[in-house]
Amino acid sequence: MISNERPSPFGRRPYQGQNQSYSQPRPPVQEDTLKSETIQIERKTFVFTLKENPRGRFLRITEDVNGRRDTVIIPSTGLEEFKKIVDEMVKAAGDMPEKKES
Repeated sequence: MISNERPSPFGRRPYQGQNQSYSQPRPPVQEDTLKSETIQIERKTFVFTLKENPRGRFLRITEDVNGRRDTVIIPSTGLEEFKKIVDEMVKAAGDMPEKKES
């Protein structure tokens, strides 16, 4: 018999390092909205919301496509680097010719 097929004499135990506080839902954190903008691109709606909570400021980008939402959160400490990369992508997209389908 393989060792992991035998039942433990201790019964089912939680993973080491887990405690009961993880099973309880976290209380909501107070977030203040500093600025919000919405744009529609084709079938997608993007909401850019600059928020602040006790841990600091952050940008929340939410993509909504027919009710399905995905969110990315960027801490304010990374916004300049994020902007730099987006600017590079915009420039690259403008510099490259569109591929023609045959």
